[in-house]
Amino acid sequence: MADKITLSTLKRYKKEHRKITMLTCYDYSTAVLLGQAGVDSILVGDSLAQVVLGHETTLPASMDIMIELTAAVHRGAPEVYLIGDMPFLSYQVCPENAIINAGRFLSEAGCDAVKLEVDHRHLSIIERLSTAGIPVVAHLGYRPQWASQEDKVVQTRSLDRACQLIQDGLDMLQAGASAILLECVTSHVAQALTEKTDQPVISCGSGPYCDGQVLVLHEVLGMPGACHPKFCKQYADLSEQIRSAVGIYVDEVQKNSFPDREHSYHMNVEQQEQFKQWLKTFDGT
Repeated sequence: MADKITLSTLKRYKKEHRKITMLTCYDYSTAVLLGQAGVDSILVGDSLAQVVLGHETTLPASMDIMIELTAAVHRGAPEVYLIGDMPFLSYQVCPENAIINAGRFLSEAGCDAVKLEVDHRHLSIIERLSTAGIPVVAHLGYRPQWASQEDKVVQTRSLDRACQLIQDGLDMLQAGASAILLECVTSHVAQALTEKTDQPVISCGSGPYCDGQVLVLHEVLGMPGACHPKFCKQYADLSEQIRSAVGIYVDEVQKNSFPDREHSYHMNVEQQEQFKQWLKTFDGT
């Protein structure tokens, strides 16, 4: 088994200019594969509400669902740096509520950190979580939980927003955030923040200059439910492979060519003969 990846590992990767790899994941078996493939970090995102549960937005993801699936991912890939996504209303109500819910990700699901979609108004929550010993990844830029309030997806194209994001990022780190995730931030603004801190900065559609990259696994693999934004590269078409495999299965079952002898269990010849003789005398009573 590979050595456990920790925050210290990720910070060392940053110092060595070794890019950090991160993907979303929502189940045990896929987590096993991601760990075997060498992914550094897994984010159990509230995107599961869309790609796993079929909702239109991330908002229906509940704490109980997030904890259950995150624990499954931990069992599948205990060696990766595991981040749990704090769902809508799990941290906005009050700091005390945020600490309780974030603590569940660590104590029940085996997380190494939690991620919150935040801006400068949430500094006190970041500070309280950090003081409670809970590592926090601050998600800045485009925030899906705030989609109804966002006027643009791509962030920091204007000077005022660029300056505000840099200030927010540095303030989050000062408040105790362990890392930053930037979504849909213009690449040179993301680069500027990355260069101003020793903490890891991860890009989600924020260009190549951050310390690492994260994508939604379903978009990488071409699975249903993914939205395939401009910044995502599809590396496989599992939808077509799955449809093809299931189609062959359906055809073979309907034609009675599956299961065949190879995929069935058998009695030896002597036992078969005895069983046939018994059936002749069996009246079902």
